[in-house]
Amino acid sequence: MNKADIPARWQWFNEARFGMFIHWGPYAVYGRGEQALNREQIDHQEYADVACKWNPQHYDARVWADVAKQAGMKYAVLTTRHHDGYCLWDTKFTDYSSVCQAPKRDFVREYVDAFRAAGLRVGLYYSLIDFRLPAWYDGPRRDPQGWEIAKKYVFDQVRELLTNYGKIDVIWFDGAWPHTSKELESHKLIKMIRALQPDILINDRLEWPQYSYYWQIEGHPGVPKEAEIGDFGTPEQGIYGSTRHLWESCYTSTMRLWGNAIGEPWHSTAALLKLFVDCARQEGNFILNVGPQADGQFPPEYVERTMALGKWLAVHGEAIYGSERGDVSEFVTHGWQTVNGNNLYLILRNYDGRPTLRLPDLITPVKRATLLTTGKELTFTQKGEEVVINGLPPLRPTDLFPVIKLECTGKPQGNKYRTWGKDTTGYRAWAAKRGTSVWVDGKPR
Repeated sequence: MNKADIPARWQWFNEARFGMFIHWGPYAVYGRGEQALNREQIDHQEYADVACKWNPQHYDARVWADVAKQAGMKYAVLTTRHHDGYCLWDTKFTDYSSVCQAPKRDFVREYVDAFRAAGLRVGLYYSLIDFRLPAWYDGPRRDPQGWEIAKKYVFDQVRELLTNYGKIDVIWFDGAWPHTSKELESHKLIKMIRALQPDILINDRLEWPQYSYYWQIEGHPGVPKEAEIGDFGTPEQGIYGSTRHLWESCYTSTMRLWGNAIGEPWHSTAALLKLFVDCARQEGNFILNVGPQADGQFPPEYVERTMALGKWLAVHGEAIYGSERGDVSEFVTHGWQTVNGNNLYLILRNYDGRPTLRLPDLITPVKRATLLTTGKELTFTQKGEEVVINGLPPLRPTDLFPVIKLECTGKPQGNKYRTWGKDTTGYRAWAAKRGTSVWVDGKPR
């Protein structure tokens, strides 16, 4: 959806910036991600035996919600059913669920209640594909009867999820492969969803290949409006959103897998914060995944990293939440920028301990400079488009990224010249000050 058309009821998503993605199911027992069944072509009966005995004794959704809250997250999305077909809720359309099998618990109910109580927005993930069903692979042409049964199952379960758990803020589909929106009757499904939950946000994966997944890239010519499916884009393990549209980038906290992955290396906290800031500075959300352990507990590595992010956000959150694109000045050699109102935030990836930082091309007058990380007011001079900030401490004031806040007289504006940009006029004038020749002094010989 174009941001110019965002209704007030969805503005929360445009400001949230940080969410929690939760991939959890009986696949956690295998500890090799969320797709062990299909990737390894495990015998279906063997897998079902494991799934039906799975009984996580330490699942407490209130603990999960507390982690999300302390991390500064604003919403969460839980896998109610992944590609293996196992359901985490009280569904009447199959006995392959956490209610009918060993746990005898409605995990979705516990999740929804706990996260709502914590003041967080609630999202539900639902996989369209069920790798157990031959009809899914045959499709409507080779098995029309089986296809209709499988499709009805999807409609029935989505209706169930959006009827029995109160207001749901986000529905997150996945697994349309290899079928088109016409075969899936995606538009009919969306119509049903809108009737059940008028305020809900629908992601862009009710089509294969995911047109919306790519058309929201900045500069992409796009697809006809009537071909757009869903309300927000979902780049995966990458950041390529557009400031014109709603989007979130979903990332694993380990190297590759979404479900519990025993022994897989973890991204560092700094690497995760770098991704997070990259999303925010391009006006997108960062939804960071966790694959809970088979017993229902979050891995300690995830908790450690998200708590560190939460502490950073507690101090620097105004540079992230509700921020706008911050490409105001040339700042790549130091870090990133975001804008919020009349404030320009300089997020320092590199901190070299020098007392002075020079910003070359800020046009808007600056009223005040503060090291947001410590609250210390900084002295500065501004001449033309150049701002020189003084008084930075010799030691890095945070293990992560320090932030300088510049309060301006209006919305921060810079010149339009960027290295590798299309307009080279400013750089031509800058180079001409030296001269025109290749000699040291720039003078022709």
